Amino acid sequence: MDWRGKRYWLVGASEGLGAALAQKISAAGAEVIVSARSAERLQEVVASLPGRASAVPVDVSDSASVAEAARAVGPVDGLVWLAGVYWPMPATEWKPEEAVAMADVNFTGAVRVIGAVLPDMVARDAGHVVLTGSLSGFRGLPGAIGYAASKAGIMSLAESMRADLWRTGVRVQLANPGFIKTRLTDKNAFRMPFIMTPEAAAQEMFELMCDEAAFQRHFPRLFSYLFRLSRFLPDWAYYRLFA
Repeated sequence: MDWRGKRYWLVGASEGLGAALAQKISAAGAEVIVSARSAERLQEVVASLPGRASAVPVDVSDSASVAEAARAVGPVDGLVWLAGVYWPMPATEWKPEEAVAMADVNFTGAVRVIGAVLPDMVARDAGHVVLTGSLSGFRGLPGAIGYAASKAGIMSLAESMRADLWRTGVRVQLANPGFIKTRLTDKNAFRMPFIMTPEAAAQEMFELMCDEAAFQRHFPRLFSYLFRLSRFLPDWAYYRLFA
């Protein structure tokens, strides 16, 4: 894939995986527009990028903010959805405000942003949309109210978009990472097997984006088998093992 001359909008790129992926795409020669809520952190990311870059703050939970940001960004060759919020939460300790925030930012926020960009790509019959799901989205997990469901929604959204667009010039891809060392996973009190650095996870996503024949990638690969194969377990076995 030739990145030179392309414009990519990364939403959720003020830190962590998003900021690391911005480095990869910028170094490959594309113009990068980074968005998130924190204008200050976005400017730090822009200053660190080797190529042409700019920052457009956005609140993905606000439709007016998304529309304004999309106008400021203008037509793009690619959109990468990376935004998300997270709080560990079992159903026995339901926190309504945090549960709603995870649903609204992680899933509905993606719907808002894609709706602001995709129609132009369809009209041009050209574009690239990359969604960030999670290994936690394959099947319900304990302590993951809000987060796992929102990521399952992202994964289903990507699959449906792929089904509608695979014969067009708009390419859709889905990245499903496991644990990544960020301020979000710092909230977890449990052991996180195969936890990745943002840079290692960004390399996985970048390789996926460079592969024009691939639809999805799950990583770390060995860890992903646990979640992917869990879909074939009967309910009694699954909940005995995972709950």
